Amino acid sequence: MAGPFIRKNDMVFVRTGKDKGKTGKVLTVDAASRRAIVEGVAMVKHFIRPDRSKNVQGGVMEKESKVPLSRLMLYCPECAQGVRARAMKLEDGTRARACAKCGTVFETGK
Repeated sequence: MAGPFIRKNDMVFVRTGKDKGKTGKVLTVDAASRRAIVEGVAMVKHFIRPDRSKNVQGGVMEKESKVPLSRLMLYCPECAQGVRARAMKLEDGTRARACAKCGTVFETGK
């Protein structure tokens, strides 16, 4: 199985779930479990215990949880929506991901 088309620092669009319609930047991608952490998406409450030795006050903190890659699509700024990506070869022989609708190249790869 090939690696995921979504990579770190990509802008993505959430297709399904409680955060449907949101866009955000990918912070990390776990290819083994096929999940990603997206900035501002799938927020969960994290409870912190007070610890005087570390000078931590404690309380409730919100942080992002992992989202399955199947719920995400790459976000194309030209189309202003989530789109499928196509692998294409550029003139200089490098591979790149491009928008399937308008052909905008997201960034060059290997």
